[in-house]
Amino acid sequence: MSEQISPTGVRTASPDTSAIAAEPPQPAWRRFLSGSAGRNLGLVVGLLLIIVVGAISAPGSFTSIDNVLVILRQASIVGVISVGMTLVIIAGGIDLSVGSVMGLASVVATLAAVQDLSDQLHWTVMIVIALLVGVGAGLVNGIVIAYGNVVAFMATLAMLVAARGLAEILADRRTLVVEDRGFITFMNGDFLGIDILIWIFALVAVMGWVLLNRTTFGRRTVAIGGNREAARLAGINVKRHTMWLYALAGLTAGIAAVMILGRTTAGTSTHGQLIELDAIAAVVVGGTLLVGGRGTITGTVFGVLIFSTLTNVFVQNNLSSSVQAVAKGVIIVIAVLLQQRFSRPSGRAS
Repeated sequence: MSEQISPTGVRTASPDTSAIAAEPPQPAWRRFLSGSAGRNLGLVVGLLLIIVVGAISAPGSFTSIDNVLVILRQASIVGVISVGMTLVIIAGGIDLSVGSVMGLASVVATLAAVQDLSDQLHWTVMIVIALLVGVGAGLVNGIVIAYGNVVAFMATLAMLVAARGLAEILADRRTLVVEDRGFITFMNGDFLGIDILIWIFALVAVMGWVLLNRTTFGRRTVAIGGNREAARLAGINVKRHTMWLYALAGLTAGIAAVMILGRTTAGTSTHGQLIELDAIAAVVVGGTLLVGGRGTITGTVFGVLIFSTLTNVFVQNNLSSSVQAVAKGVIIVIAVLLQQRFSRPSGRAS
């Protein structure tokens, strides 16, 4: 309580507003669940439940080493895309163009002129070209969004349409076959019994984790997603940082293009169709907030594995793709609801 003097000179007691404003402490279990450790634990439990269902419904075949490698191989390409998508979404953005950029990069890397150059030099020329196309498209997105002040949704939607159309023009709506046997042999090889594609996914995930958690770039990414204006006032060059974030997303699309070239031995404008939706779904299920400011690469990896394992369970049990789509939709809705539940401030009524 505190005393106040009225205009007439009478002392009156008034309640202590600081005591009223004090919020009750958040329960320990809620603090744990709303933290990164709690969210990742939930993802681990969810993945284990799917594995148990798969082991029961398809005993023997589901738990075999070969099938585990199949799951990881199927997760690798969308996983690489998802790492770049995670960084963009944490910063409060979105990139709908990564699938089309992936298709464009695969087409450009398999053009006759590029393959002739790789024959003269080395097949790594195809890889470099694909990565350059991805980074270039990402930079265009970043410049339009950061310096042109275009909403990320609209800018990347425009790139989605334009990149797919350009890929169709360059390929003349044909499938361009990879002729270099050295590239095909390497991309379909293995190291320590594990496919090269899986190793690429693991390497990209580790580099993404280090970038987000152990560098100034990562801390600035989270700050921009949390409060863009506050980040600008703190001295962060928000526009330049945003541009490089989309360049990174384009880079992961270029890496994914190289991976799909190795897997299918062909470049086509149809590569990567709707993969951006799979990536966004994995990122959201992994605990990254769509409004930005929070997210983890570890959660995204678990999100990718959950969807890949779930798809494998459906395939093992000969269930239709329609059932798979419904199940994925339910998982996404549950993930978003949980985000809303545990991301609320502790003082807000639930």
